Amino acid sequence: MNNRLNESYVWCRQLTRQTAGNFGYAFHTLPRDRYLAMCALYAYMRVTDDLADDERLDLTDRRRQLENWRTDVKNSLAGHPPSHPALPALADIVNRYAIPADSLLTVIDGVEFDLSPRTIATFDELSFYCHQVAGVVGVCCLHIWGYLEPRALVLADRCGRALQLTNILRDLAEDAGQGRFYIPEQDFIECGYTREELAAGREGPGFQLLMERMSSRALADYEAAEELFAVVDQPGRPILRAMIDIYWELFLKLRATHFSLSQGRVRLSKARKCWLATRAWLRPVRREIAAPLAKTSAFAVR
Repeated sequence: MNNRLNESYVWCRQLTRQTAGNFGYAFHTLPRDRYLAMCALYAYMRVTDDLADDERLDLTDRRRQLENWRTDVKNSLAGHPPSHPALPALADIVNRYAIPADSLLTVIDGVEFDLSPRTIATFDELSFYCHQVAGVVGVCCLHIWGYLEPRALVLADRCGRALQLTNILRDLAEDAGQGRFYIPEQDFIECGYTREELAAGREGPGFQLLMERMSSRALADYEAAEELFAVVDQPGRPILRAMIDIYWELFLKLRATHFSLSQGRVRLSKARKCWLATRAWLRPVRREIAAPLAKTSAFAVR
């Protein structure tokens, strides 16, 4: 490994340690080479998010930054000298693990979607957004972890949507305050609840119906994610188990509070995340998802 590439991996690993949060605990279940590859992939995702979220710049400049980043990534993957410390490592893992370049670029499309407050009309539109910012990340991860059958790629997309729906449900109040509404407008109408009520923090029967609908979708995706264990290579099973368990437990905590808009951001402690990652490393098996759900929430699952 040449000096520039080694420095790139060091930079990506340091960024992962500083900012990875939930995901970072799961990375340590991997063998070292795949751990470093996940750090490089995470660093790319983190840089992309940060360019879109740079509040020092107006929206026009943020879009320009993202477009420049897209060009830099394409050039780096084509073999041109990289312009960012994360790119040598990114180009290396694309070559070593055959990660689809289109999937990496799709993530830029997804974060660009978030630049302007907008509404999502249908669940199909929401699913496409989840695919852009989470599903394709799952596909990239599978290329690093290894998989046994093509259907693993479809299941990885469902797994990514489960995690992203959990993020959306966790951040309802915060996103509404910024004019971002990821719950489909069709669902608001059919549940008798409005975006204005959500932004005002008002909860009632319509809100509960809406949360039941959204959480039932997430549950179905978590169940689909469990099917991945049969088609992921053995080294990838502990990190998959850890990621699912960390977000599943966060999902259960949200349901236990009925997704209250006044509770602040729901979190897991560092100790709990470490424990879940350790347990996943010791026993990365498929688990039953639906069984504990009835014990944690009054919502009915349809």
